[in-house]
Amino acid sequence: MDPNTSGLAQRLADSGQSHLLQFWEELSPKEQADLTQDLEGMDFLEINGFFKNAMETSGSSKQEKIDARMEPVPREVLGSVTRDRDSLKDWELVGLHCVSQSKVAALLLAGGQGTRLGVSYPKGMYDVGLPSHKTLFQIQAERILKLQQLAEQKHKTKCHIPWYIMTSGRTMESTKEFFSRHNYFGLDKNNVIFFQQGMLPAMDYSGKIILEGKGKLSMAPDGNGGLYRALGSQGILEDMERRGIEFIHVYCVDNILVKVADPAFVGFCVEKGADCGAKVVEKTNPTEAVGVVCKVDGLYQVVEYSEITLATAEERSGDGRLMFNAGNVANHFFSFSFLRDIVQKYEPKLQHHVAQKKIPYVDAQGQLVKPDKPNGIKMEKFVFDIFQFAKTFVVYEVLREDEFSPLKNADTQDGKDTPTTARHALMSLHHRWVLNAGGHFIDENGRRVPAIPSLKDGTDLPIKCEVSPLVSYGGEGLEELVNGQEFQPTLMIDEHGVHELVKNGV
Repeated sequence: MDPNTSGLAQRLADSGQSHLLQFWEELSPKEQADLTQDLEGMDFLEINGFFKNAMETSGSSKQEKIDARMEPVPREVLGSVTRDRDSLKDWELVGLHCVSQSKVAALLLAGGQGTRLGVSYPKGMYDVGLPSHKTLFQIQAERILKLQQLAEQKHKTKCHIPWYIMTSGRTMESTKEFFSRHNYFGLDKNNVIFFQQGMLPAMDYSGKIILEGKGKLSMAPDGNGGLYRALGSQGILEDMERRGIEFIHVYCVDNILVKVADPAFVGFCVEKGADCGAKVVEKTNPTEAVGVVCKVDGLYQVVEYSEITLATAEERSGDGRLMFNAGNVANHFFSFSFLRDIVQKYEPKLQHHVAQKKIPYVDAQGQLVKPDKPNGIKMEKFVFDIFQFAKTFVVYEVLREDEFSPLKNADTQDGKDTPTTARHALMSLHHRWVLNAGGHFIDENGRRVPAIPSLKDGTDLPIKCEVSPLVSYGGEGLEELVNGQEFQPTLMIDEHGVHELVKNGV
């Protein structure tokens, strides 16, 4: 199809993007068709508007630190697994009841590839080297299965936790194929719903869309906040409404310890009448590069470490804790009605954040150039951008060693957030579960291993111990399997029983 006769060339000219056709004559018919298809699907005037607004916002806000406008999360909206121990069981019961009525859904943000891990496939397919060699996707699927079972046992009724999985254009096909190949890890495939976040073109500083090949635009996912637009455009909200979903747990794929559809978190949010909730871990080191949940000008948001001064990051309250210590871990609760309002009313008002990047591009001669300093921007929205619209916002604080160990980087000596740290965090948690259920570990000489309460700084090697989520969701139900018994690592507890794996053996 000729872009001149189809009106495409005119649309590009009107929006200042005619350069995208500069190599048209050099493209094969298939490349021309692919490029035409990509361009036809784009609203260039809308994209130009995104660029203008994003550049204006980033220009005005980057210089100014926001310390003076911040206040910490007030105690009355905060629930904590350590400070509210007496309420935990009640919250869990409320959450389990909601699960039993099939009112709770899990929504997984799984758009990322494992690039920083050194693999080209989706992160959820990664195996961190557990004794079972389960992938992140399998671990999460089995937690959903177990939670459904716990709710069914408690309330004597069949229930489902639909699992909505947001992929990106790059991860959609491989993710679907992976689930299909593994029979959805035992879940009903009708309750596993895949959808795709949007993509936006990368642009240079003058607002021109970047070509990464003569007939190929440089595209990137529109950030995890692209979730809200995708929920509307891909019919996911309608699907939730049809199923009677009232509460949604949204989380990121890379946290190996995530309690999917955590009944205590859901129950806490429901009890408080919240339309939006954030699960946080306590930030203990002022310079840890994690965003904190707080109020800015009276509205809740996540403030990135780079947006505040060191003095503010180091402030402490009377009890010695950091003043701004609610570390955001991309783990959120939404009521369905709030999510619907976001999609229908507020999403268009969200500003894009600007990420300056080194973006490979083709020059006027058609040669690929890999820049050594940032030459353009990628625009993205974040999931937490919508906290500000919540009428009742709550924060739920959990223990990092129990619930948060993200997988981001490849293994290196003393590396952070690596396959090794993720594997150790899970085995350390399962070791504690076994000890709490009355089990003991012995070394090769038959001596009891002292109980180390948790991985302090990652240098203590954990006892090799893995409990399948099909056996226990959060440490429950292990007493009859381990109480009063002694085990030699590696200990594996799965649906087939309790096994000690011999060294150099299985």
